[in-house]
Amino acid sequence: MAQECSFDIISKVDLQEVDNSIQQTMKEIRTRYDLKDRKSEITRNEREVSISAEDDFHLKSIREILGQKLAKRGVPLKSLTWNDPKPAAGSTVRQSVSIQAGIPVERARELVALIKDLKLKVQPTIMGDQLRVRGRSRDELQQVIAHLKAQSLDFDIQFANYR
Repeated sequence: MAQECSFDIISKVDLQEVDNSIQQTMKEIRTRYDLKDRKSEITRNEREVSISAEDDFHLKSIREILGQKLAKRGVPLKSLTWNDPKPAAGSTVRQSVSIQAGIPVERARELVALIKDLKLKVQPTIMGDQLRVRGRSRDELQQVIAHLKAQSLDFDIQFANYR
């Protein structure tokens, strides 16, 4: 009997790297001439990052710096959901950023549809906030991985537990 192979499609972010990026961004804000001595702050609470700045121009600059630091540390920018900026107290502007945790069910269904469209002998299964793809042929599993990597998805996925 042939052995069944599988892999998992997951989406997770290393929060320690997010914290390090926030610290590096704050350090650059304190030393950069155009942002120094401004009311700027970045904080993280669980899976939510909050950015506050004096005005929209400074908020945009801080967002760019944070994006650069996150990318440099290997945090995928597709895993972030930028909410709309809102006015805050003291004539400041605040923006929140949600960090993706797992694959939501509707996105998992999109991935299942993409896999089924390949018409390969593989079986995708939604398991909570991840997806497991099983098949008898490793070549077919690698075709699924290559196909999903080639797609321009608006959310981040990683492949793990390839057996």
